[in-house]
Amino acid sequence: MVQFNLLPDVKLQYLKAERTRRLVISVSLVASVASLALLLLLVSVTQLQKKHLSDLSKNIKADSAKLENQPDISKILTVQNQLNSLTNLHNSKPAVSRLFPYLAQLVPTQADIGDLSIDMGLHTVTLTGGADSLSTVNKFVDTLKFTDYSVQGDSSTKKAFSNVVLSNFGLSDNKASYTIIFAYDPTIFDITQTVSLSVPNQITTRSEMDKPNDLFVAPTTSQNKGQ
Repeated sequence: MVQFNLLPDVKLQYLKAERTRRLVISVSLVASVASLALLLLLVSVTQLQKKHLSDLSKNIKADSAKLENQPDISKILTVQNQLNSLTNLHNSKPAVSRLFPYLAQLVPTQADIGDLSIDMGLHTVTLTGGADSLSTVNKFVDTLKFTDYSVQGDSSTKKAFSNVVLSNFGLSDNKASYTIIFAYDPTIFDITQTVSLSVPNQITTRSEMDKPNDLFVAPTTSQNKGQ
């Protein structure tokens, strides 16, 4: 079967141009619809975000108003701030529990303590007690003067005590009495540090004995001024 194309070339080009035009129009329409839909979506999202932010602001204002009307709110906030500062307060407090192990290292076996006063603000200690002789008291004073300390992780040593003064002493019924005042380095009571004392081997202390005698005794009532 033989077919003849009786349409002139101009007609064919016209039909081809029409198909191309319709295709371009269709693609343009689809792109326009898609762009319009995207624009509407963006506008909707923006409006929703604005509404959400507005609702959040209203909720914040409402909750703030409730908190302001809460009875004793200032006290509650103060307690909360105090709770937040507990860690810093703990790290800044002195490790007073180290005092008795220190005394066991320092006080001679022939001496005892009748009264102890420590001032954590001025970093001073006052000891009052008795000993078997004034020689023991003097050795006790020298021990305080020459005791060093070191901090874990640091090989250097420093003096643990300073300004050691035998402010009062006396003899009664073959027993010596004393009052010693001295200052201490605050580091030895630093709760954030691990501290070790280095006591000179001049006297025997309670920490070196298996069964030491009592460290604290009732204070003596009579005491003479040293000359």
